[in-house]
Amino acid sequence: MRSRRSLAVLFAVLAAFTLFAPPAQAAPSTLDAADFRLAESAYNPVISQLDGLLTVTGVSAVLDSANRTGTACDPAATGQVAAFCWNSGDDGTTDWYPQGISTTADAYGSGQYDGRTALFASWYYAGSGTNKGVRVSFVDYSNTSTPHYRHVLLVEPYTDSAGQPDFRPVTVHAGGIFTYGYFLYVADTSGGFRAFDLRHIWAVKTGDSTAIGRQSDGSYQAFDYAYVLPQALTFTDSTTNGVTQLRFSAASLDRTSSPDSVIVPEYNADGTGTRVVRFPIDYTDRKFLASADGYTHATEAYQVNIASMQGATAINGKFFVSASAGSSTRGSLYTFTASSGPTKHAGVFPIGNEDLSYRGPQNQLWTLTEYPGNRSVVAIDPTKF
Repeated sequence: MRSRRSLAVLFAVLAAFTLFAPPAQAAPSTLDAADFRLAESAYNPVISQLDGLLTVTGVSAVLDSANRTGTACDPAATGQVAAFCWNSGDDGTTDWYPQGISTTADAYGSGQYDGRTALFASWYYAGSGTNKGVRVSFVDYSNTSTPHYRHVLLVEPYTDSAGQPDFRPVTVHAGGIFTYGYFLYVADTSGGFRAFDLRHIWAVKTGDSTAIGRQSDGSYQAFDYAYVLPQALTFTDSTTNGVTQLRFSAASLDRTSSPDSVIVPEYNADGTGTRVVRFPIDYTDRKFLASADGYTHATEAYQVNIASMQGATAINGKFFVSASAGSSTRGSLYTFTASSGPTKHAGVFPIGNEDLSYRGPQNQLWTLTEYPGNRSVVAIDPTKF
């Protein structure tokens, strides 16, 4: 039997541990997933008209025309397995900010698109003058330390007042992206998703950084970008039963679920009421999987209350969340399951971490950072957490 003195010492140690240990976090609250839904639009008919007026090209041609080169760098992420940085101009610009990330392993389970290995990164425009919308970096990842890449402008085709086919910039935040087959999906914070068709990349005239769409001479320009990628579909979100509309702050594809699915986290600086939601997606047509009522209903939804969520994905039922901490503190990784967590892994990511994407064949969890002068693209080993 322990003496009273030894028991007193034991209780004192336990009390001290309780005082200084981080507070335990409750398991996420399960929500009624069916209350979150998406509605598919018709396919944009102007795309076929512009196909007849512009040179149609593909992902391989864009990669082959890459006109920028990344640099080798070491962001010192915990469990880091790969990394590179943008060239000096893209690293330092305050006109564009990187946000979303995806790879060809999202597009197809083989990890390649038309035999090519690539990464994709979205940037939103923050410069002066006309809002140029969103550009996407097509990164040829055959050279992993200093990859070549080219930016492609996202555009929305429409018919102008004179009845001519035209296009305009896509002015969303693009906080998250994923490829799936021949679609590139972009999160629209207050709208759901926009889908861009990689089978219809158009080469356009260059030479004017202020011109967009159809010009008076019948040519088409895109702020001096050589290629544009058109918006083909929208998937508009709504909720039922009085549930607050979801903020589509980021997005990722989960190929480890059955069926394949899409994970959406919700940003809020203090984390109050933040949610993570899963939607099913159909590999046969590369679109969200609709129910009998015509809507795609979520299949999982959790209230997690994680502050500053910038990205989220899931691997074999385990959720991974990227959370930022401002311009001077390294970012964190949270993990949770339906019944446990979230657990915080502080300082895993470099400062300014954003979206997440899981590159399954290589077991790499990718993110990218946004602050000018301190931008990197980095992958970690998720089995370390």
